[in-house]
Amino acid sequence: MSIAVPAALTAWTAARSRAISRSFPARGRFVETRAGRLHVVERGEGGTPAMFLHGASSSVRVWEPALGDRLDGPGRSILVDRPGHGFSERCSGRAAARLDHQAGAVVDALDRLDIDRAVIVAHSWAGALACRMALDHPGRVAGLVLIAPVTHPWPGGTIWYYDLAALPVVGPLFSWTVALPFGELWMRRSIAGVFAPQQVGAGYATEAGIPLALRPRQFMANAEDCAALLAEVTAQAPRYGEIGCPVTVISGEADGVVWTHLHSLGMARDVPQTRLILLPGVGHGPHHAEPERVMAEIRAMQGAAS
Repeated sequence: MSIAVPAALTAWTAARSRAISRSFPARGRFVETRAGRLHVVERGEGGTPAMFLHGASSSVRVWEPALGDRLDGPGRSILVDRPGHGFSERCSGRAAARLDHQAGAVVDALDRLDIDRAVIVAHSWAGALACRMALDHPGRVAGLVLIAPVTHPWPGGTIWYYDLAALPVVGPLFSWTVALPFGELWMRRSIAGVFAPQQVGAGYATEAGIPLALRPRQFMANAEDCAALLAEVTAQAPRYGEIGCPVTVISGEADGVVWTHLHSLGMARDVPQTRLILLPGVGHGPHHAEPERVMAEIRAMQGAAS
């Protein structure tokens, strides 16, 4: 019985993962990078491109419920599945959780797309990645638009199941047995907590392709990213004074997921040219609460860079 239950859960997880992949197929093309092939979706055209980097537990699809057809222009938008997320590969093992590695992979993608410079738009976890790109590859970053970003060290650690899933041996066992069925059961409650006090539509999980993040390999990649992030931002935050490009930070004053007073105000303190936009009563999804304003800020930075 003790062996049969994990075996049955593993078989169910494998079958369910295949079904999820079929339900939310890749929409773009693949480009070779140091992290493996990255899945990118291109929309719109003209001017300096905006490259969109998603946060934790998501993929390129996560931008569509909020921004939708606004991504089609004017201006070019490039949406990227980060290494190990969505349909992108993750060929560097645990080293793929390092911000410098992911920054290099995104720059490799820019090379394959023949893009010299881009405005980097990043939400949540990816705020730290966008900052690392500006630090390590300043010539490739025309500006940063950071939406509810993680940028600075915070007290405490990460969610327990990220730490668990990031462990050798135990992590794969957890991810291949209970993570997906329990994740689907808790999905609606988890989404509500992320966006509070705002609400998203009942169809958000489907529109944003959230089940893709519950597949075992993607779940472990996400866990490794989240478990490593505190140490990564602790190491890079003292360098933020080196960032020379324009920076716009858009955050909600009611964000209960990423503390605005620590991260967003920290960017305004450490990067003098930061344009800080605080939205009263808004939680972790400023691009859902005020999509027109967020998109206007992105297009304005693209226009200034062109």
